[in-house]
Amino acid sequence: MAQCVQSVQEFIQDSFVPMVAVLCSEDAEKVTRKNNLNFSELLRPFCRLTSEGHMRDPNNQVQVVKNLRISVNNVVTRPSVPTSGVHGPAQRRLLSEVVSACQPAEGGVANVITAGDYDLNISDCSVKASVPWYSDWRDTLKELSTSKHYTATTPWFEAYRESFLQSMPASDHEFLNHYLACLLVVSSSEAVPVEQFLKLSQEQHRIQHNGEYTNPKWFIPNTLKYYVLLHDMSQGDEQRADSVYEDMKQRYGSQGCYLLKINSHTAAAGTDEQIPDPWSQYLNKSSRQTPTPVVVNNTAVENNVGGAPEMDGHDSAENDGVSVNSLDNTHPLQLETAIDMPGSLDSLRADAVETKTTTVYTGVAAVTSHGACLTLNDHNRLRLFIQEFTFRGLLPHIEKNIRQLNDQLVSRKGLSRSLFSVTKKLFGGGKVPEKSIAELKNTSGLLYHPEAPELQIRKMADLCFLVQHYELAYSCYHTAKKDFLSDQAMLYAAGALEMAAVSAFLQGGAPRPYPAHYMDTAIQTYRDVCKNKVLAERCALFSAEVLKSQSKYSDAATLLIKMTSEDSDLCSALLLEQAAHCFINMRNPMVRKFAFHMILAGHRFSKAGQKRHALRCYCQAMQVYKGKGWSLAEDHINFTIGRQSFTLRQPENAVSAFRHILTNDSQQTSTQQGAFLREYLYVYRNVPGVREVALPQLPLPCINSSATRVYFGHERRLAEGEKQAATHVSLDQEFDRDLAAVWQDLEEQVVAAANRGLVPSTFYPTQCCLNSQTDNLHFPLAVVEEPIIVEVAFRNPLKVPLVLSDLSLLWKFTLKDFSRPQPQDIMVEDAVTISNEKEAIAPRARLKLLPRQTGQLNILGLVYNLASTPSTGDSTINSPSATAGTSVRGRQDLEIQGPRLNQTKEEKTSVSHGPDRRLDPTITPPMPLLEVFFLQFPTALLCGEIRKAYVEFCNVSHVPLCGLRVASTHPDFFTFGSSSLATPLTPLSPTSFENCSAYKTLATPPGATPGSVTAVTLVSAADFGSGGGGVFGTGGKRVAEIPLGEGTLTPGESTQLPLWLRGPDQEGVHEINFLFYYESAEKGGKISHRVLRHTVFICASRSLSIRATACRSNTLPEEEREEGRNGSMLVFVDVENINTSEAGVREFHIAQVSSSSKQWRLHKCINPAEDKDCKLTTRERGKLCFRATRCKPHEATSKSLEKYTFADLSLGNEQIISSTTPCADFFFRRCQPSESWRPLIAVETQGRHSRSQGAGPGGGAEDITGVVRKCNEVDLDIIVLWKAFVVEDNKQVILEGQLHVALQTIGKEACSLTQKEEAQEMVLLKFKPELPPPTTRPSMEQLSHLIKTNLHYPESYSHPFVQKSLCMVPVTLMLSNCSLAQVDAIIDLRHKTTSPESLEVHGSFTWLGQTQYKLQLRAQEVMRLPLRAGFLHAGVYNLGTPRVFAKLADQGAMCETSQQTATPALIIINST
Repeated sequence: MAQCVQSVQEFIQDSFVPMVAVLCSEDAEKVTRKNNLNFSELLRPFCRLTSEGHMRDPNNQVQVVKNLRISVNNVVTRPSVPTSGVHGPAQRRLLSEVVSACQPAEGGVANVITAGDYDLNISDCSVKASVPWYSDWRDTLKELSTSKHYTATTPWFEAYRESFLQSMPASDHEFLNHYLACLLVVSSSEAVPVEQFLKLSQEQHRIQHNGEYTNPKWFIPNTLKYYVLLHDMSQGDEQRADSVYEDMKQRYGSQGCYLLKINSHTAAAGTDEQIPDPWSQYLNKSSRQTPTPVVVNNTAVENNVGGAPEMDGHDSAENDGVSVNSLDNTHPLQLETAIDMPGSLDSLRADAVETKTTTVYTGVAAVTSHGACLTLNDHNRLRLFIQEFTFRGLLPHIEKNIRQLNDQLVSRKGLSRSLFSVTKKLFGGGKVPEKSIAELKNTSGLLYHPEAPELQIRKMADLCFLVQHYELAYSCYHTAKKDFLSDQAMLYAAGALEMAAVSAFLQGGAPRPYPAHYMDTAIQTYRDVCKNKVLAERCALFSAEVLKSQSKYSDAATLLIKMTSEDSDLCSALLLEQAAHCFINMRNPMVRKFAFHMILAGHRFSKAGQKRHALRCYCQAMQVYKGKGWSLAEDHINFTIGRQSFTLRQPENAVSAFRHILTNDSQQTSTQQGAFLREYLYVYRNVPGVREVALPQLPLPCINSSATRVYFGHERRLAEGEKQAATHVSLDQEFDRDLAAVWQDLEEQVVAAANRGLVPSTFYPTQCCLNSQTDNLHFPLAVVEEPIIVEVAFRNPLKVPLVLSDLSLLWKFTLKDFSRPQPQDIMVEDAVTISNEKEAIAPRARLKLLPRQTGQLNILGLVYNLASTPSTGDSTINSPSATAGTSVRGRQDLEIQGPRLNQTKEEKTSVSHGPDRRLDPTITPPMPLLEVFFLQFPTALLCGEIRKAYVEFCNVSHVPLCGLRVASTHPDFFTFGSSSLATPLTPLSPTSFENCSAYKTLATPPGATPGSVTAVTLVSAADFGSGGGGVFGTGGKRVAEIPLGEGTLTPGESTQLPLWLRGPDQEGVHEINFLFYYESAEKGGKISHRVLRHTVFICASRSLSIRATACRSNTLPEEEREEGRNGSMLVFVDVENINTSEAGVREFHIAQVSSSSKQWRLHKCINPAEDKDCKLTTRERGKLCFRATRCKPHEATSKSLEKYTFADLSLGNEQIISSTTPCADFFFRRCQPSESWRPLIAVETQGRHSRSQGAGPGGGAEDITGVVRKCNEVDLDIIVLWKAFVVEDNKQVILEGQLHVALQTIGKEACSLTQKEEAQEMVLLKFKPELPPPTTRPSMEQLSHLIKTNLHYPESYSHPFVQKSLCMVPVTLMLSNCSLAQVDAIIDLRHKTTSPESLEVHGSFTWLGQTQYKLQLRAQEVMRLPLRAGFLHAGVYNLGTPRVFAKLADQGAMCETSQQTATPALIIINST
C-alpha cells in the first residue's frame, strides 16, 4: 500500500474516538455565529489533547492516555444512512466528490519508487514520465534528492478512508460511535440561564430515552451532562457571568460545569494582528461532503458520525427534504447522459459542467472568514476548555463506568454457565428471537436487550478501547466473542473478532502476535453471512494497514483484491490501486503485477467517473509496459490515455497518445487499427487550437527520411521514332556503388583530358541523383529553370489503407545573385508547390520544384492531407459514423541524419554524425543542357563485326555548349572516325546504309596475283587518336573529342555524326558505358562542366577464331638481299568458324588479311585458295601461310619510327584500305595485353645502336635480357577482315568485321580470343623484409636464337669407292648473328648421333680436319666456315651433327647454350 501521513496506530486511534453531543440554546448559537461557526465547529480544531491524561483501571493501576482526540457534534435526530449494509446514493456521491476533489499536486517534487530495475514515478508527474511523448522523464528523476527510495502517497485514498469511516452508521452491535456525553451550552445573556440549562437537559433526556428517535445512539443510559456557560466578551456583563457560574458550581459541581469566554476581539484593537484560521481545513472537508450549498445557521452541516448533513432538532423538514432530493436526483455518473452531445465530446462537456458545479460549492467556504471575533487568548480558552472537560468530566465518567461494568463481569465469572443463564432470565436479559431457528445465522436474526450481559461486556471493551487500555479491551472482546459465537449472533461475533484483532495489535510491547485470522473471519462473516459490505470494507481497511505495517505486503494485496466487487467501482478502484502499491513495496518488487493492477484500478476509476485518477493510473502503468515489446498492452493503455486526455481537455496529450498507437508496429487486427485511426482523426479535428500556430506533425504514414532521393534535372525523354535517347540517370534506376565508382573514374579521366591531363583540386564528381549511399557532405548544385524532383519513401505500419491527398513540399529559399554582390537574404517561409499526381497508397511519391531564381534552397518537409478509408463496420465508441473518411491536414519534417564520423580519435570514441545536405541544393545560373539520340544502334553483334550508326547531339538550353568529349569503359567498341585524310568513302545518309560497306574499298587491279600485296601505307597513330593530342587516360584511348562544326553547339541546335561500332571479341552480354562531357561557352560559373550518361547492352555472338604463329625463315640475309627482301619469316594463320548458326550466319568469307607493324609487313600469300576466296561454313577451319618481310630501309627513317606500316593482302575481288577509318581506328583502339611491355620495346629500340656499337663488360642483366629478347621479337599485328552472309526476313544481308592477332614472339602462338587466366593458388604470406628483386637472366630458349646456322653442300655426290675408299665432300657452315651485340661462338664437330634409328637410316660419317672452332661474330655479322666431311660407304647421311655454342661476348659461360638446326641436312653419296 501507499504510505499514509499517519502511522497505523494513529489511524486506528483516530478512527475510534469518544463521541460528545452538543445542545445549544438559541442565544448561545448567536454568539458563535459571529464567527461564522456553530459551537461544534468552534471546538473542532481544538479537540486533540496536547497533554497526557490519567485514569485508573479496575485493578487500580494508572493508565496513561496519550494524544487523545474527541469528536464533538450537534445532535441530529434524522437517520443518516440506511441500515442495509451498503452505501446509498447520497453517500456514494459524497465519497466520489471527496476523491475527485483530492488530486495530485501539480509541479510538486515527484515521488519515485525504485522497484527492481524500474524507477517508478508515483505522482502527477507520472503523466509526463510515462507517456510516450515525454522523453525527458529520466531528467525528472535526476532532479530528485540523493535518496534511492521514495515513498508514494495517495492522499485521495486517505481522504476517502476518512470520509468513509466518518460516514459509518451507528450500529447496535457496537458502541464505539455512540455518544458518551452531551455538552449543554447556554449564553450568559439569558435572563435565567439555569432554566435554560434545565430545558436543554430535559431535551437531551427526551431524545435519549423517548422511543421516538432511533438516532443519535447513546453509549450508556446515564449520559454525562456537562454544563457550559458561554460568555460574549464583546457585549455581555462579565460580572454577571461570573456570578451565574458560581451558582452553577453550587448546583452542578465544579467538575460538571464551565464558563467559556469568547469573542474578545474588538474593532478598536486594529487589524495588524494576524489571527490564524484553523477551521478552514475542517470546514473544507465538510463543504466537499455537502452536495448542495446551504446557508450556515443553527442547522449547520456537521462532520459527524453519520457523515451526512446532520440537523439538530430545530431544523425544518423542508431543508431535510431538499437535501435528500438533491442527492437522490443527481449522481456523477448521470452527467454523461444528462447532456445530449454527439461523439466523444459528451463526457468532456459533461465533465466541464461537473467541474463548474464543484467550484461553486467550494467557493462558498473559501470566501468566508472564520473566527473573526476571536483572539489568540480565545483560542487558548477553547483549548483549555476541551482539556478541562476531558480530564475532569469525560475521563472520570468513563473510569466510573468501566468499574461498574467490570464488577458485573467479575460477578459473572463466579457463576456457572447454567446459573448465569438463569440470572439472565430473572433480570430480563434473555435474547428475543424474531425469526425461525434456521435463520439464526442471519445478521438480523438475533437481537440482544440493551442490558444483556453480552452487550455489557462489549460496552466495557469499547470503553477500554476508547481510553487506550488495549489489554483489558482485548480480554473483554475475546470473552464477548465466545458468547456471541455460542449464541450464533454472527454480526456481534464479527464485531468482537474485528476489535479483538485491532486491540491485540495496538497493545504495547506486542505481548501476543496479530491474529490475522480474526480479521479474515470477521470480513467473511460481514460479507457472506451478514451481507454488510460496509463493515467488511472497514474491517479490510484496518487489516490491510496492520499487515502493511508488518511488511506483509503480499497478504495485504490479496486481502484488498478480495474485497473488490461490482457493487462499487470507486471502492474497487481505490483498493486495486493500494494493492498495486503493495506489490512494489515487497522485498522483491513485483513490478508487472503493480502495472497490471494499476490498469485494473484505472478501468474502475473510469467507470466511477474519476477520469483524472483513471488517467493517472494508466500513465503510471505505462512506465512498466513501455518499451518491453508488449505492443497490445501498450496500444490499450495509449488508447485509454488518449480518450481520457481528450475528455479532460488535454488535446496535446490525447493527440500524442493516439500518435504513439499509430506509429508503432502494431499487432492489432485491421479492424481495430481502423478504429484507432478514425479515433485519432476525430480527436485531431475536434481539438480546438491545434492548427492555430502552424501545421502539426502527423504520425502517418511513416516516412523513411534516409531513403529520400533527390533528382536534379529534367526527366529523360522517351525515344522518338527510330531515335533512342541516352539513358542518363533516372529515379527508376537502383543505385549501384560499384557502377557509381566506374562513372566517377570516367568523369575524372575526361576532366583530366579537358584540363591538360590534370584533375583540378576543386573537382567534385557530378551526382544527378542523391540518396543515402551517395556522398552528401557538399551542397548539391541545381540549375535555374531545371526541376528538382524529390522522391519520398512512405511506409504504412497499419493493416488498413491510408489516403493521402494534396501532397506538397515545404521549403525555405534564400535569394542570392551569384553574378552581383550579395543582397540581403530574403526568407520565404512555409511556401509550397504543386506536386505531381500520385496514388495515395503508393509506397513512394515524387514531388517537383522548379526554381526560378538563384539562391539557397532548403527543403524542410512534406504537407499533405491524411484520411482513412470509409469504415465498413461499426464506428468507434466516441466517434460517430459520420467521421469515417474525414481527413486532416498536417506535415512531416524530412530530417536526414548524416553518416557517422569515424576519422579522428574523438569521432571514433563518440557517436557524432556529419551533415547530409541532399535537401539543401544551391541554385546556380543557367547552364547548357545536352540531349543525345542514337539512330540505327544495334543490340546484337557478331564478335568483331563492324556496324555503322549515327548520333544526334541537341542543345535544348538557352546557353551554348562546347568542349564535347566522350569517355567509355569500352573504347574499343566505337569510334567517331579520324582526321580528314582517313574519311571513308561512304555516304552520310542513314537511309543509304544497307547497300554500302562500312569500309573504304577499292576494286582489285586487273592482273594482280591473288594473295599478293596490293597496298602498303604508312600511318601515324596520332591520326587516329592514339598516342597524340586529344586522347588521354589509361592506354591513351579512353577519352575522345567529338568533332563539332564550329566547336560549339548553339541553343536549340542539333548535329548528327556517324558512329562506327565493333562487336566485342568475347561472346556474351556486355554492358558498355558512355560518358558525354560538355562545358558552357560562358565561363566562370559555379558548375564547371556537365555530363550525360548512357548505358547500352550488346549481345555478342561467336564469329571466327584466329590463331597465328611466326616461324624464322632458314634463308640467310645474303640470300634475302639477293631476292630484294630485308629479312623474312613465315606466318601461319589458322581460321576457324566457331559460329553456332544461332544468328542465321550461313558462311564466312575471308576477304582480306592485312598487317600492321613498325618493322614487319606481310609480303605474299604462299597458298592462296583457288577461287580467290576462303569460305568457311560452320565448324570449318582454314590455314593460310604468308611470308613476312622487314620494312624497306628507305622507309625506316627517323620520322617514320612512330609510324605503322599497313600492308593489305586481298583474297577477293575488293581491296579494303585498312589504314583508314574504321579499320585503322579499331586497330589502334584494340585492347592489347602487351601494353605493359610495349614501352620497354620502345626504349630498347631507341638505344639499339648505342649498344651495338660497343656494349662493354659493364652492361647489366637488364641489357642482356633486352638484347636476347630482341632476337626473338616479332611485333607484327595481323588484321583478318571477313564477310558473313546472313539471312534475315528472307533476305540476304552481308555483315563485315575484323579480328586482330598480335604476334609478339617467334614460335609462340597468338590467338584472337584472349585466354582465361587460371586462378592463382593461394600463397602463404611471410612477413619478412622485402629483398631486392632477383637479377633477370635470359632464358635458355631465348639464348638458343642468338645465332642462325645453315649448311651449304651438294644434294648428291658421286665417288668411286673402289678406287678410293675415302670420300671427302666440302661443306660450308653459314653463321649469322641475329642479335645486336657481339657473340662468341664455339663449333664442336665431335658430336655424333647415338640413336639407333638415326644410325639405321642415315649411317655414320666423320668430319675431317679441325674438330672445334672458336669464333667471334659482330652484331648481325654473317660468317662462312669451310668444313670437310669424310664418307666410307655410299648412302644417305645427315650432316646436321655440328654442335654450336654461343654466348654474349661480355658474359660468362653460364649463358652458353647449344644451338641446333631445326631440320636435318641430308646428302646422298653415290658409288661410281
